[in-house]
Amino acid sequence: MKFFIDTADTAAIAEIKSLGMCDGVTTNPSLLAQAGRRDTDALLREICDLVEGPVSGEVVATDAAGMIREGERLAGLSEYMVVKIPTTYDGLKAIAALSGQGIPVNATLVFSPSQALLVAKAGAAYCSPFVGRLDDVSHNGMDLIEQVVTIYTNYDLETEVLVASVRHPNHVVEAALMGADIATIPPKVIKQLVQHPLTEKGLAAFLADWDRLQGK
Repeated sequence: MKFFIDTADTAAIAEIKSLGMCDGVTTNPSLLAQAGRRDTDALLREICDLVEGPVSGEVVATDAAGMIREGERLAGLSEYMVVKIPTTYDGLKAIAALSGQGIPVNATLVFSPSQALLVAKAGAAYCSPFVGRLDDVSHNGMDLIEQVVTIYTNYDLETEVLVASVRHPNHVVEAALMGADIATIPPKVIKQLVQHPLTEKGLAAFLADWDRLQGK
């Protein structure tokens, strides 16, 4: 499974890259706003240069023509740019048009297996089902991942399943068990993945025994 980092914080991206855990980055308008830099194009270029892998930048237009124009501009920022398009009727038109130009598209805000099938048929490179937001409304988000993986496997579709809205380590583990291609993970969850109380307890015991051996 590939790990994308869900943030526009370049310091956090650099830190996680040093662990060997950054295969790409996803951003959205909210994450770019949190970064506090008005020149978002410059920020996206900086992230692309840092990651040297897929970096998703999202359009803010809601009509097909506007999304296509924005997508073409975003794609021109770097060879690593992936254009994020919302899964709407107009969004499908934009996905098909941009994919037809060879521009990789990340279909975002996917909440149903039917949406996932449609974006794959439209040519999206990535499908982003939002598991955490489904959990928030009393649906099991991971059920959707299982359905999408099954559909894509049934028809040998090339679109990659990019698990989004990850809230905790179990989302990542369950997605990996189901065969999802990618999880896009907030930096805090990356840190949670490595933590285990028995690891800390075991290390403390080893160091205490070593100190006794050294007469400390």
